[in-house]
Formats: sequence, structure tokens, C-alpha cells
Amino acid sequence: MTYPKAKKIPKTLTKHNHERIDNYYWLNERENPEVIEYLNAENAYTKAMLEPTEALQKELFDEITAKIVKDDSSVPYESDGYWYYARYEDGKDYPIYCRKKETLEADEVILLDVNVLAEGHAYYAVAGLSISPDNRMLCYGVDNVSRRIYTLYFKNLETGETLEETIENTTGGASWANDNKTLFFTQMEKETLRAYKIFRYELGSGKQTEVYHEKDDTFGVSVSKSKSKNYIMIESYSTLSTETQILLADEPLDEFKMFAKRERDLEYTVEHKDDKFYIGTNYEAKNFRLMVCGLEATSKENWRELIAHREDVLLEGFELFNDYLVLEEKQNGLTHIRIINTQTDESYYLDFGEEVYDAYVSTNLNVDTHLLSYGYNSLTTPDSTIEFNMQTKEKKLLKETKILGDFNKDDYESKRLWATAKDGKKIPISIVYKKSLVLDGSNPLLQYAYGSYGYATDASFSISRLSLLDRGFVYAIAHVRGGDELGRAWYEDGKLLTKMNTFTDFIACSEFLIAEGYTSKEKLFAQGGSAGGMLMGGIVNMRPELYKGVVAQVPFVDVVTTMLDDTIPLTTGEYDEWGNPNEKEYYGYMLAYSPYDNVEKKAYPNMLVTTGLHDSQVQYWEPAKWVAKLRDYKTDDNMLLMHINMDTGHGGPSGRFKAFKEVAMVYGFILSLIME
Repeated sequence: MTYPKAKKIPKTLTKHNHERIDNYYWLNERENPEVIEYLNAENAYTKAMLEPTEALQKELFDEITAKIVKDDSSVPYESDGYWYYARYEDGKDYPIYCRKKETLEADEVILLDVNVLAEGHAYYAVAGLSISPDNRMLCYGVDNVSRRIYTLYFKNLETGETLEETIENTTGGASWANDNKTLFFTQMEKETLRAYKIFRYELGSGKQTEVYHEKDDTFGVSVSKSKSKNYIMIESYSTLSTETQILLADEPLDEFKMFAKRERDLEYTVEHKDDKFYIGTNYEAKNFRLMVCGLEATSKENWRELIAHREDVLLEGFELFNDYLVLEEKQNGLTHIRIINTQTDESYYLDFGEEVYDAYVSTNLNVDTHLLSYGYNSLTTPDSTIEFNMQTKEKKLLKETKILGDFNKDDYESKRLWATAKDGKKIPISIVYKKSLVLDGSNPLLQYAYGSYGYATDASFSISRLSLLDRGFVYAIAHVRGGDELGRAWYEDGKLLTKMNTFTDFIACSEFLIAEGYTSKEKLFAQGGSAGGMLMGGIVNMRPELYKGVVAQVPFVDVVTTMLDDTIPLTTGEYDEWGNPNEKEYYGYMLAYSPYDNVEKKAYPNMLVTTGLHDSQVQYWEPAKWVAKLRDYKTDDNMLLMHINMDTGHGGPSGRFKAFKEVAMVYGFILSLIME
């Protein structure tokens, strides 16, 4: 079957007296029937090219889903006299949200059965479930397009009636004031999808009152309620700055009060307990520190240090209890949970017992308790929820995700490796494989990375990954610069005018894994999504011969053109991540790595590119244009495939199992290349 050829309509793009010709700019015309026809042709071509793998894809999908417990439920948590949990039923794709009054032995009350709500929809997502303080009303958000624009609905939990009144164009959640009738929600700009206004809404009135408008288009805005339930908090946020305003939840008609004014490069988060506010901040502390202040004088000069800044430890988060303070800290690429007894000043860390892992503080709504709920998993250990008694130091396993079949975590080996970057920096790699594997360079290896926004890629468990490991694959996570695995400096050394480090770090990890006998370039595969998809675009331009195959999912590849268009979602808010190409220095630097702009006439590896027509973060036309240009330039006979999900957006399909269809397709593509 002949691959689709997108027609060329040259468009000249000029900036800083520099011209670029974009032959495929027209593909951004979402309503143009020719665009849809082209996307459908790409899907048909991909389906035809992967037809020999269809039996394998089905085998993979069945294999993955067979490992999942079908009748399952989450660990219940208690709030205001009720126990809340979500459960799944065999044969159904969506969660059923439930609660029980006072004890887990009480009768179950179904709050929402999303399976019923989702009937007739190709995509259906529920978010932001929020219960009124008197436990009588439920507010929740629904997105049935996959653009992450939610409509708020209200359900009377006493009568079971869903009210007729709705609120459209929101981010999906709302925060209740303590009067049980007033809510605060965030509205989105329809074109840019920027969260930009906060409204007050009185249930039953239909009246929306604007309480805050974020006019700086490099900032977004959100609203939440403090853990103490005493305050409603508006947070304005950008890449480098935050600003919080507070309001007593008992006085919803009052005006919000500024907590601390925004400053360039000042980030902070606020929580409340008793007579103090607790502030996690980078104020004179690159890796963040914890500070406190009183309830009245809250500006920066009134903050007092509680936990000092440390050069080698990133303070990621904190959890407040009456007698304890719990810290989430990142050091050497791993999260550590630190417990501090605030009555005795005793301090200690939880021991996780593995070389690489993922740990996190879970849902802890009650401050008056000695019990901490936290989550733990690793590359070999399924996700677990653990209750830790901070007084007796006893652990209680509440739940470990059960893997059906013959899974035995002792059959797998995981460890931490360190590659050397181009400039001498040591890059951590988390790696997992079957212990029976002989590491002689003959094994296929899938290398994954993200490397942007300061998001760490933790060494977490994956059910679907077992299908690769059991077929002799090595799996590696490259913790490249641009994430914050090694602290804030690790992030800052992989953004703006140092972004190139993200690409060269990934390549250095690839070269290391080959040199150490984990794989060969004939069997090395790379995968990344979104900003990680941009990373994939960068490495295939820079070192295409290193990789047998590359999977780029919802890839951000047309960096310069997108960042010059402030009508596109996320653009203005990300100038501090990528740079503002309206400034010549950033324009030149971004142009040097932008995957779309650096496609050349040369051989590229086998590639599978995925996207969604309704993607709200990376618009579908970026990967579509990239693939069209690659087809025109590449000099090889390797596969170049694009799959466009015409029903979904950035996060892929909704439902419990549908996403595994794409996983099976990706794995089928990869496996077909080592069976050649």
C-alpha cells in the first residue's frame, strides 16, 4: 500500500528577518474535509502496514487485560463520617463511585455509576468529585469531547436527583464554602483553554459572580480548599511564579485577601493548620524549604523558617497532622518520606528496601490521627497502599494490586545505573529485566524519558510492561535533565537555553546501555510522549542510526511555530519553559532543536507517531505536519506510521481497558521489528 502524501501549500513564516517555508501549515484547518480525509488515509495506511501484527496485538491486549482484576475497588478513605471508594465491575469500563456511612460494614450508596453516564459516548471522563460539607450534595465535572473542558453537574445525594442546573466551560472541579450552597469554580478561555477566571456560584440561583480575573496571559488560575477546611484559596501560577489569595470558607461573600504578592521566580504553596499557615517555597531556596507565618501578617517578610533549604534535597511536598509533619523529599532521583514528631522533634525516614522505586503520600484528609497513608511501588513491585502508624512505627498493608496469572516479582531484576553526559554530568537510569536474561548485548531494549517541566519520571510499576519483559526486553527510564530527579538545578539545566541537554543526555544513556551490553543499536527502541515526544523528534534528527525504532506519542514537535502563536492552548504560559521566540535569542536556540524544523534528507529509524484529533495540549496538526515532512525528506525504506485517534485528545481513550488497545499496537509495532 502506498503511503499518503499530503499536498504542499507553501506558507512563508517570517520572524526576526528569517524566513521558514511550511508546506503543511494548512493541516491545522480542523474543519477542512481535506484535512480529515488525509488523517483518515494515514490511519488506513497504518492499519494496513500493521495488519501482519493484528493477531499479535490481540494476543498482547488479551494478555495484559487478563492480568487485571476485573472486580476491584480502591482503598476506602474517611471524610466527615463517610467512607469513600471507587470500584469496578467485570465487563464494565468505568468506575462506580460509592460511600458508606460511619463504618465499612454499612450499606453501600452509589454516588455515580459512570458506566451508565457514559452510554452512547465515544469518550467520557468524570473529574473533580466534591461533596458539600453537610454531605448532601455532590458536584462533579464531565468532559465528553476530550478537550479537558468540563461541565459541572450537581446531584442531591438524599433524593438521588441530578439537578437541571449546570455550569459549562470549567476545569472540572469546584470548592464548597462552609454554608453548603456556595461554590467557587474556575472558568477557561475557549480558544486558548487557559484557566483564567474564578467565579462564585450559589446553588439554585443560576447566578455566577466573577471574583477574580487573571489578566496576565502567562498565568493560569485555580481554586481549592485548605485541608483544615477553613479557607478557600485562589492560586495564580506560571512556570516560575505563584500567587495565592485566601478567603475564610465561613464567609464566602467576603473579598479574597492577598497572601503574598507574585514576584518573578518566587514560587510558594500554602496550607493551614490551627493558628499558622505553612508555606513550601523556593524563596532564597532553589530546592525549596518550609516556612510558617501567622494568620494575619502573611506577606513574605513575615515567613519564618521551619525546614531549611538543602543543596542536595528537593522538598517536593508536605502533609500536616496535629502531632506530625510529613515531608516528601527527592534525593538522588528517589522520593523519600520523612516523618517529624512535632511534639518531640524526633525525625526519621521510611525504609522502602529497594534500590529504585516510587513512593508518595496518599490521601490523608484527617489531621487528628497518627496514621499516615502512603503509596509504594517499583519496577518490580505492584502499586501498594500502606497505613503507617507514626506513633508505633508499624506498617499495615491495606492493598497491593493483584496481578493475575503466574506473575512473581522475584523473577525480575531492577537497579540504578549512571551514564555520563556530554558535559560530564552523571545521568541516572532506572532499569528492569528478567533475571534469566543474559546481558550480552543481544537483548532488545526500550528506553523511555520525558525530561521537561521539572516532572520526575519515577521508577513505577506497569502491568502492560510485563508483556515486553517476558519476551526478553530490557526496559530503561533515562532520568534526563529537564526533570527534577536530581533537584531543581537538574530541571533548570534542561530548559530554555540549556534544553539541548535533554536530547544529548538521552543519547548518552543510549550509548551507555549499548556499551554496557544491555542492547545493541539494532535492537534499541526509544519512546516518549508530549514533551517526551519532542525529545523523540530531537534524537531522530541528531542520531537516527542509534535506534531500530522510535515511538513518539502526542509529540510536541513544531516548537517554534506553536510558541509564536499565542492563540494556541498553553503557549503564553510556557515562555518560561521553552523561551519566547518573539525574542531573537530564544528564536534561534529553539530553531536549532525544533524537530519539525530540523528534518533533513537522510535515513530515519522505523517510527510510530500517535495523536488525538481533540488534543488540547499538543494540537493534532503538529505530529501530522511532522510525519508529512518526514515522508518527503527521509531516504530510507523504514516504516513511518501515524495513528490518529479521531475520538480522543491528549490523554488517549477513556475507560479502563481501551488504552491498552494502543499499548498493544505500540508493542506490536516494536515486536514486529525484532522479528524481521
